[in-house]
Amino acid sequence: MSIKDRLFIASQYVLPQHLLSRAVGTLADAEMEWVKNPLINLFIKQFGVNMSEAQRQTASEFKSFNDFFTRELIDGARPIEGDASVLSSPADGAVSQLGEIVDGRVFQAKGQDYCLTELLGGDAQRAAPFMGGEFATIYLSPKDYHRVHMPMKGTLRDMIYVPGDLFSVNQVTAENVPRLFARNERVVCIFDTEKGPMAMVLVGAMIVAAVETVWAGHIAPPRRELKVTEYGAPTPVSLEKGAEMGRFKLGSTVILCHPKDTVKWSENLQAGTPLRMGEAIADLV
Repeated sequence: MSIKDRLFIASQYVLPQHLLSRAVGTLADAEMEWVKNPLINLFIKQFGVNMSEAQRQTASEFKSFNDFFTRELIDGARPIEGDASVLSSPADGAVSQLGEIVDGRVFQAKGQDYCLTELLGGDAQRAAPFMGGEFATIYLSPKDYHRVHMPMKGTLRDMIYVPGDLFSVNQVTAENVPRLFARNERVVCIFDTEKGPMAMVLVGAMIVAAVETVWAGHIAPPRRELKVTEYGAPTPVSLEKGAEMGRFKLGSTVILCHPKDTVKWSENLQAGTPLRMGEAIADLV
């Protein structure tokens, strides 16, 4: 590891992660044109954001930086591939890792893994259906579309807010911060599907101002304790494949977990494979 990377990792442990993230969140919510417009234009230029696929294409059309970051796309920009027998990507991004959940551990990077039960909030019963199953970790880069959609049809059973750290999420931290995804702040959503339960985990990171879902709105912050919300009768939350389920205000990572013998990943997927929301990523067995 280079000296630059060593210094970056060391800084992650000493920076006031939550304070810095909340400060950036306040700036990202600012609606003054002299604040938001330069920020948006600089971000578009710096990261090469493709604005031709956005419904609104100029900085002045957005209420704030966060409004720009969670921008809607034009109709047809992200077609949902396949029928109900195909799992689609829940987000734009790239495959960080995917594969089998072995002995209750999820592979993070070379030399690093973490406990599935810890990832899902610490309840062994909640994690049990996914033991020996499959996972996929999808990293969203700054230029990506940051709304998260359903990879298959499902009905929400539980939503678990898990407080934690806010380490940056990238290749360097994945390789050098133990239990990165199981220690960062996250929202765990458990859905019932025709193929059994599915877990969608929205992982926070440094300067991620908030995570939202379509059924509960703003989730994190400010809570600092684990919170489990059960869903069901009389008004269950049922979402079709391709429907929006949440979004990141400044983005991070989505982790999918499925039971054993329910998904078969596409052969072309490997660490680093770029993805677009709606793209077919697996067959449902």
